[in-house]
Amino acid sequence: MPSLSLHSPLGEITLHEGAGDDGAPAIVALDWGWGSHQEPTPLLVEAKRQLDAYFDGTLARFTLPLAPDGTPFQRRVWAAMQTIPKGETRRYRDLAAMVGSGPRAIGGACGRNPIPVIIPCHRVLAANGPGGYSGHDGLDTKRALLRLEGVTI
Repeated sequence: MPSLSLHSPLGEITLHEGAGDDGAPAIVALDWGWGSHQEPTPLLVEAKRQLDAYFDGTLARFTLPLAPDGTPFQRRVWAAMQTIPKGETRRYRDLAAMVGSGPRAIGGACGRNPIPVIIPCHRVLAANGPGGYSGHDGLDTKRALLRLEGVTI
């Protein structure tokens, strides 16, 4: 699987490319840390460019083909997350209402998001605070991403 790593304000990130449902190249995962195998495909180079622009504060919305591996329910939740604009947040209950589920199930889907940052699970908050975050340094990373977008919690 082709992958490409980059430095970010939150540490090293590795992007992975696979095939989407239609067989076309798509981003399938984003991992924290530097990958051992680097293969800069055109899509991965574009994804790196967009992530660099996001971290520089000049990109409001990612325009990349994504193919996260998950259940149909998880994919609906991840699609709903992508509708949250940069600099805004939603509560778990808000996403639950959007997809016809409960807040705990939304939290489970957030925790299994294979493409964090690009699929912005950091923008989803609990009713009484930030909630959880399973990526990198946990809640510190979630708070850093939200601060980067101008959100204080």
